[in-house]
Amino acid sequence: MRWTTGVGVLLVAVMPGAAWGQVQGNGGTPGNAGGAPPPASAEPWTLPPLTLTRMATPVVLDGVPDEEGWSTAEPLPVVQYWPVFGGGMEERTVIRVGYDDDYFYAAGWFYDDPDLIQANSLRRDRWDGDDAFDLIIDSYNDDQTALKFTTTPLGVLLDQAIQNDAQPGGATPPMNGDWNGYWDAATSRTDEGWFAEVRIPLASLGFEVVDGDAIMGLIAARYIARKNEKHIFPAIPPNWDMADFKPSRARDVRLEGVTQRKPLHVTPYAVGGIQRLRDAEAAPLVAPGTDLSREFGVDVKYGLSSNLTLDLTVNTDFAQVESDALEVNLDRFSLFLPEKRQFFQERASTFGFDMGEGRLFHSRTIGITGDGELRRIVGGARLAGRVGAWDVGLLNMQVQGDGAGPWENDGVLRLQRTFDGSRYAGLMLTSRSTGGGRGTDLSLGGDARVAVGRDLVTLQAAHTVPADESAAGGLVERSALRLFWERRNREGWAYDGSLLYSGKAYDPALGFEFRDDFTAGIGRVQYSWRPSEASPVAQMVAVAMARVYTRNQDHSVESALGRAQIMTDFKAGHWFNLAFNLTREDVADAFTLPGADVPAGTYQGANLFTRCEMSRAHALGGDVTVWTGSAFDGWRTSVEVAPWWRLSRHLTVGGSYNVHRIAFGSRGQTVNADRARLRLSAALDARLSAEAFLQYSAASRSVGTNLRVRYRFAEGRDLFLVLDEARDLDSPLGMEGAILGRTDRRLLLKYSYAFRP
Repeated sequence: MRWTTGVGVLLVAVMPGAAWGQVQGNGGTPGNAGGAPPPASAEPWTLPPLTLTRMATPVVLDGVPDEEGWSTAEPLPVVQYWPVFGGGMEERTVIRVGYDDDYFYAAGWFYDDPDLIQANSLRRDRWDGDDAFDLIIDSYNDDQTALKFTTTPLGVLLDQAIQNDAQPGGATPPMNGDWNGYWDAATSRTDEGWFAEVRIPLASLGFEVVDGDAIMGLIAARYIARKNEKHIFPAIPPNWDMADFKPSRARDVRLEGVTQRKPLHVTPYAVGGIQRLRDAEAAPLVAPGTDLSREFGVDVKYGLSSNLTLDLTVNTDFAQVESDALEVNLDRFSLFLPEKRQFFQERASTFGFDMGEGRLFHSRTIGITGDGELRRIVGGARLAGRVGAWDVGLLNMQVQGDGAGPWENDGVLRLQRTFDGSRYAGLMLTSRSTGGGRGTDLSLGGDARVAVGRDLVTLQAAHTVPADESAAGGLVERSALRLFWERRNREGWAYDGSLLYSGKAYDPALGFEFRDDFTAGIGRVQYSWRPSEASPVAQMVAVAMARVYTRNQDHSVESALGRAQIMTDFKAGHWFNLAFNLTREDVADAFTLPGADVPAGTYQGANLFTRCEMSRAHALGGDVTVWTGSAFDGWRTSVEVAPWWRLSRHLTVGGSYNVHRIAFGSRGQTVNADRARLRLSAALDARLSAEAFLQYSAASRSVGTNLRVRYRFAEGRDLFLVLDEARDLDSPLGMEGAILGRTDRRLLLKYSYAFRP
């Protein structure tokens, strides 16, 4: 099974009483060791809500689930999800969940040989091949979004926000690992295995209360790393991509007699340090000066209702955010860089408007220039949640003017009406008002999804209105359209296809576009199957795909791709991908790569791509990627080796080296885009951790360093020490096509304290 960053860890509920270590069976009725799934006709996500147990006594969060209240909670019936659905489970798993007026609780008994338990890392938010315990809660019960809470045998916390029903594809990833919530967990180990308790404040979960009851979706799971085996509740078959994370497949549960207290979190912070900034545009170049910085700010989170939260920020700071990876653009289309800043992560899916080849809104456009320079955000407000059947998102941020540009005010309004887990309709409005008399750029979008039998059909339309009313382009030229038809399946046949149009004057000021002024048709068909139980292969997927992009001006083909691909999941946890591509590129205007020029012309060719990923359960391993084939009128060879070495639970060394060359023999030119990255992850315990990230880009001739030390006093109380430096090895650089690292150095100390009544 292939695990993504922040791999899902199962959440199990602990058995109660003085004899808490003497639990029988694999969940369900005590003594039931068969673990057989229910009949296929009894799909658990269609069953009536399961009423959870209100805890009669308080739960002491110590990782020893011996409280009397656990004895009244029925264990959840778990089955083996992977590698063989419904297969026998040699290690016993017991999961129990409950709640009281203030918290949602989960506890798990994970019986195992103590010498075989994988407890590898003490680093928060970084899964390193550990055994794991996952709790996925669809608190809005919308079958589209959820929060995932994970802990490991060492009590490390990992959390993610799930969106779009955990469906891969598009510009928006289904799992957002940059989100962090307020919650806690504790674990313990004995000769019988490891045990966990998880406590999530109800105030951290947005939900709707009807007649004193709340209905939520729940998935709980345990992952045994050395066997790549997952036990899960409910009995979700692996018939869809990332089925074990899908809110639409969660079992509905009922919490009776709950009232959500309105959360109020006030988090002031102070940042101090020194920085040396160099002006790369100055002529002649001058030595940088040293500036002392002293900054103060505050974030406020207030619950206006049980499922509507207002976030306020003043003098926003993102000192603790890791620097962007140095990337080099070896194509003529835009590079996409993700949002990492914490303020924009909460309920980020509410503001999603993914159109396949871009986004109508991308929060990274706020306070960050196109070349990665940060601009001061004076403050802002963010409203997100649900009102009845409507998902509501409102965002307004004020960016201070400086040498990089005048002040600007950025606003977003998002409304989406959900009819059931698969059907919705929505609107989005964005605005950017800029100082200096530049006016306001507007963008308006509408989207809807309907079900056609077993298929889903999504229709999206967007229109932009520039601040300059005299700008060229009419209604059609300023618009973008997308029709997307899909069948989601990981068992047998699945397919999807889309038609896209983007006008030449379509330009969302707060959005992101990979390319512009095009019409495209994209189609994909895949077939998935599982070999016999005796096979080392758990699942295989064969894919055929085609893409054609044409220019709107003359309908000529700009880009075309045909692909045949096969992917293999191994029961041991390894993953293999092999793809053969046929390509056609029509370059209308010559462009420059680092060290070479690509003239206008039509280029056809083929390439081969393969990638192997090893199971993270091993202390020493790595991933290998090979890409070779034609590139325009040259030959491209890329080989990336990404090893890791887990020396102990306190220290892991990882990184990658990418040999990336494009040789244009007819012109005697060569592109050298080699890239090296080294990452050191260290942790003294679950509170004190450090992350060092060193990277080098041969194409941009730059080196970047980022060191972050974090001490977590408690959830919401953190001390950060940040060293951030980017240096250009050539000065001035004088290269086009490269994203340059910032030519600055800073050492900052940040302390934040969340007051939560």
